[in-house]
Amino acid sequence: MLGQRRRYGILWRYVAREFLLSFIVAFLFFFLIFFINQLLLMAKDILSRKAPFGDVARLVVYAMPAVIAMSFPFGSLVGALMSSGRLASDNEILVMHASGVPRSAVFVPFVVLGLVFSMVSFTMNDYFLPLGTINYGKLYRKLVTSTPALELKPYSVKTYRDTTMVTGPVDGQRIEDVVILDTTKGGASRVISAGSAELVDRGESSGVISLILKDVFVQESDPAKPERFEYSEAGSMEYNILLTSFSDFSVGISPREMSSVDVLKEIRVKEAALHDRQKARSAEIVNRTLALIGDYASRSAALAPLDSSVATLNSQALALRNLSDRPLSDRSLDIYRLEYFKKFSIPSGALFFVFLAFPLGSLARKSGRMLGFGIGLLVSVAYWGLLIAGQTLGLRSSFSPLVAMWAPNALVILCSLPLFISRRAA
Repeated sequence: MLGQRRRYGILWRYVAREFLLSFIVAFLFFFLIFFINQLLLMAKDILSRKAPFGDVARLVVYAMPAVIAMSFPFGSLVGALMSSGRLASDNEILVMHASGVPRSAVFVPFVVLGLVFSMVSFTMNDYFLPLGTINYGKLYRKLVTSTPALELKPYSVKTYRDTTMVTGPVDGQRIEDVVILDTTKGGASRVISAGSAELVDRGESSGVISLILKDVFVQESDPAKPERFEYSEAGSMEYNILLTSFSDFSVGISPREMSSVDVLKEIRVKEAALHDRQKARSAEIVNRTLALIGDYASRSAALAPLDSSVATLNSQALALRNLSDRPLSDRSLDIYRLEYFKKFSIPSGALFFVFLAFPLGSLARKSGRMLGFGIGLLVSVAYWGLLIAGQTLGLRSSFSPLVAMWAPNALVILCSLPLFISRRAA
């Protein structure tokens, strides 16, 4: 066994170097694609609104773990296709096979490096990505409060749920000529106009951003009585906006911002809560069933009028049937399960891809690298589409989160089996 390892040592290093070089090229390509996409998003939301360059650079750094985590699986796919295609088109795999080297021995470096790439991608996805997302959110919150132009552009109209805000000129933290249209808790329509406003952060734990309005005029009217209205004036007024309404940033920690261990703990808590709700509902169904039986027995014994008894019992039976048929689920639990399985399925793609890429790339007869690169892009697009479709199904239906996130990898393995069998038979 030791002699065999020494015999194959040079071969493994040669194939591994070929795969690694191709992987670096493919990784940089996908990294650039995802990075440019991230920059375009920032250009739309942040760069175009004159945010400080240093803070923008930090936002880019915080977004890097997500870019790197996604680049590794697709880099592994295209790199394996390019390297195996090059080895096949130059007849090196044929020469190795003729020299007594089995195809499985040539495949060993692909599996080892695929496993390494999966582990690196998982580390980025499980540790650095949550850390970067949390820091990204904190910094974005700071930018929102210190640079109102990020959300409140001059001479613009923005809608936050049931609130519409019209702004005039923006100078630093000062916003001129502000008009707010909203609805009070009592359902009255309200118009608030102010000569100026300042954006103030009330602290990281408050979840609220306050607008301090100056020279305020407020008019309220009841939609049911449009001819009547009330108005008031004030020198200043504090108007609070929830962060979830004010921007895309959420104060709470989402499963994307948690490690797989923390997500699993939260899943267990939510499963226990759902189980308790299911037990309570089952007990309620039993109690209602017993009550229905008891009511039927008492009416029969008392010889109550038939029409009223049937109507009452039918009403109770219909309510019981509706209670039994109504599905009891936890939407947030499905979201956490999807994110949990996603943290493992995407990094694992770096390993599963080599099982498809090696036999597929070995079919190349000429232009192995270019052919592998082209096929890799097509497979990457298909894989990405399957991921999006699975995630959408998992969120919008009762589709299993496990199946939704692992189906693309399972399909990759299923497609690779015929290729391995045919190559072995050859």
